[in-house]
Amino acid sequence: QNSMVLSAAIFITLIGLIIYLHFVKIDQESLLVIGSLGIQVTSSYASGKESTTFIEMGQVKDVVINEAIHMQKVIYYLCILLQDPEDPQGVSEVVPLFQSSKPRLDCLIEVYRSCQEILEQRKTAPQSS
Repeated sequence: QNSMVLSAAIFITLIGLIIYLHFVKIDQESLLVIGSLGIQVTSSYASGKESTTFIEMGQVKDVVINEAIHMQKVIYYLCILLQDPEDPQGVSEVVPLFQSSKPRLDCLIEVYRSCQEILEQRKTAPQSS
């Protein structure tokens, strides 16, 4: 009786660990910005699974560093502001980046500057019809 309960508990724990590693535990996050195409965000999980999201450059209004208070601490994170299709001055959605890795502010500033350079090149480039 006790060995069956112990075996079931171990089995459930292993299943929970596998689910955690496959769907929750992110090992690596990357950001690829191509001015003429868009922004690709990739998350690699501990199990080897990858999740990729692509945002077309036409949807991107801006990239900003946002701050939040979490557990009596100020944390900074990079966000993509998506343009509202109905209101060109408005923002329809805020997409946070690097939620698992939580890089330091000086690292975020480097990524932010690179993104802003690419966005500025896109704005100053002549638009083809």
